[in-house]
Amino acid sequence: MVEEEAVPVVVPPVVVPTLPAPAPAPVTPGRTPRGARFAGAGDEAVVGPPVREGGAVGAVDLAEVGRTVDALVRLRSEGRSGEAHALLAEVTAWEPGRFPLLAERLHTAGLDADWQTLLWEAASLPAGRLVAAADALVEAGRAGDGQQMLRQGVARPPGEVGRAVLGLAAEERHREVRVLLDAYVRARTPEEAARSAEPDPRRLVPLLLEAAQGVSDERRWDLVHALRVAGFAA
Repeated sequence: MVEEEAVPVVVPPVVVPTLPAPAPAPVTPGRTPRGARFAGAGDEAVVGPPVREGGAVGAVDLAEVGRTVDALVRLRSEGRSGEAHALLAEVTAWEPGRFPLLAERLHTAGLDADWQTLLWEAASLPAGRLVAAADALVEAGRAGDGQQMLRQGVARPPGEVGRAVLGLAAEERHREVRVLLDAYVRARTPEEAARSAEPDPRRLVPLLLEAAQGVSDERRWDLVHALRVAGFAA
């Protein structure tokens, strides 16, 4: 009887509020982890600062991922789904290199549904961080997850996509521009893609057409037509 009574105190509940411990700098104060995911985002929020390359992970990353997965397992077992979701939303602020490891650990723990939730929440990241996270997944052999993250990320309003592209281009982050627009013109209709040129047609129309050409001649022609209908010279 003594051993049975001692089991519940092995992992004290007070651990949950302190997990995870992401770097505070990348967190965008105006970002809402649930609902109205892209509403009211400013230029800084939709672009985001450059992040370190997400390749190798260190001992701190391994420990943090392990603690977070353990916390999620406990929260799910106790039926505390709201706290689990909030924890997943916070995890999106992590450095990109942790994402592949987290995917693996969540799968091992039987939390594949939580990984899908995390992909959905990560889609609301600023554009630069979104691309970096997707890159880290692709480089780790999880191309499907990276592509899914990008597809969900470009579901934001066309005008916001256009402003994000302008912000990345102004910082000469040209590779991120290409990756973002490639996903955008593949996932959205030509009419939606055309509307994203509104913030600055002179600069955005050529970038959109270049991305569409990378998909196919037909996609480029459809976009040319949509841009003309929208009143933008192509």
